[in-house]
Amino acid sequence: MSLKDRAGVSMIKSELVQRIAEHSPHLYQRDVENIVNAILDEIVAALARGDRVELRGFGAFSVKNRPARAGRNPRTGEHVPVDQKCVPFFKTGKEMRERLNRESSAESTGS
Repeated sequence: MSLKDRAGVSMIKSELVQRIAEHSPHLYQRDVENIVNAILDEIVAALARGDRVELRGFGAFSVKNRPARAGRNPRTGEHVPVDQKCVPFFKTGKEMRERLNRESSAESTGS
């Protein structure tokens, strides 16, 4: 299935676990699920500590701090204070960007 065909389709964690288990028949699905959960938990824990997590070729996860600001209630137009918050940020790696662009350019040329 091409990127264009999958527009609007997302993969949930259980589908990821199932795909990995299919590609690794020597592992039980519950073991794959434990591995995926351990990886995701470790990424979340690192971000909670304020660390940056870099997976070469894939991308980097980091936390960006959004300062407090004055917002606006869209219904009433009233100004409301919005507290400072930390938001997760993901920047794709060079290899992933090149691979995605190569696949999408091949589809647009009909190759």
